[in-house]
Amino acid sequence: MNFLKFLSKRLASIVIALVAVVTITFYLMHAAPGNFMEMEQVREAKAAVDSKGRAAQQQYEREFKKRYALDKPIYMQVGIFLKNAAMFKFGPSFGNPNVAIETLIASKFAITLQIVTIGLLLALLVGVPMGVIAALKKNTVADYSLMGLSLVGQVIPSFVIAVGLIVLFSVVWGVLPTSGWGMCKHLILPALAIGAAPIATVARFIRSSILETLEQDYIRTAYSKGLPEATVVITHALRNSLIPLVTVMGPQFSFMLLGSVLVEQVFRIPGLGSMFVSAAQMRDYPMLVTSTLIFAAAIMFINLAVDMLYAVLDPRIKLE
Repeated sequence: MNFLKFLSKRLASIVIALVAVVTITFYLMHAAPGNFMEMEQVREAKAAVDSKGRAAQQQYEREFKKRYALDKPIYMQVGIFLKNAAMFKFGPSFGNPNVAIETLIASKFAITLQIVTIGLLLALLVGVPMGVIAALKKNTVADYSLMGLSLVGQVIPSFVIAVGLIVLFSVVWGVLPTSGWGMCKHLILPALAIGAAPIATVARFIRSSILETLEQDYIRTAYSKGLPEATVVITHALRNSLIPLVTVMGPQFSFMLLGSVLVEQVFRIPGLGSMFVSAAQMRDYPMLVTSTLIFAAAIMFINLAVDMLYAVLDPRIKLE
C-alpha cells in the first residue's frame, strides 16, 4: 500500500511539473524574437505563393496559423497541446507538415538513447576500476593521477571534449570518422564525449565510498579471518559501495541526456538533440515544445525509477 501511495504521489507531481514545463516553454517561445514565417528557408518555400501577390500571401499565413492554432491565445494553445499530448498525438511540425511529430520523435530518440546508454556503460566500466584503484592506492601517485584526471573530465564541457576527440582520433590519427551515423564506429567518439564527466563522477564516488566502507567493523573482521585483500575489497567493500551508486547514476543519466544536445550537433548525429536545436533555430514551435516535453519526462521518470530501484536494493529504505 505504501508503494502505491508513493507511486501515485510521484506520478501526480510529474504530471504537474510537465504541465508547468510546457506552459513556460510556450510563453518563452512566443517571447523570443522572430518566428517560423520569417525564416529564410520558409521564404524560399513561399516564393511561388508570394509571386501571386500580397493577398495570396496573407491567405497562406491565415491558413498556416489556423492549422497550428497560432491564431488563438497562448493559454488556449497550451490547452490544445496538453490535450493532444495526453493521447500522445502531437500532430505535424512546421518543418515537416506531412509527418506526425511522434513518428519523428520515436526514431530520433532511439538514436540519442543509444549514445547515452553506451556512454553510461562506459562510465561504469572505466569509472569503477579507477575508483577502486585510487582507493587502494590512497595518497599515492596513482591516486593523485586518477583523481586529477577525473577532475579534468568533470570541469571540461562535453562539447569541448568532443572537439578534442575529433582532433585527436580523426585529424591526427585518422582512425575514426568526424561525423555521421549508421555504423558502430560512429558511436565511439560521441559515447566518449558524453561519458567523460560521468566516468569522473563514478570514479570519485567509488573511491570515497570504498574508503569509508574499509573503515567499517565487518571489513576489519574479514581481514582478521585471513581473507585475501582482493576478496575483501570486491566481495564486501565494492559490493556495498555499488548500491548507493545507483542514486548517482540516475542524475548522471539525466545529465548525459541533456549533454547529447550539443554533442549531437558536434558530430552531426540525427538524434533528438539535433532535432531540438534545429527546431529552436527555425522557431518550429510544435517540435520544440514536444522535444522539451520528452526530455523533461525522460529525466523525471528516470529519477523515479532510480528511487524505486534503490528501495529494492536496500531494504532499509522506505518509500514514502
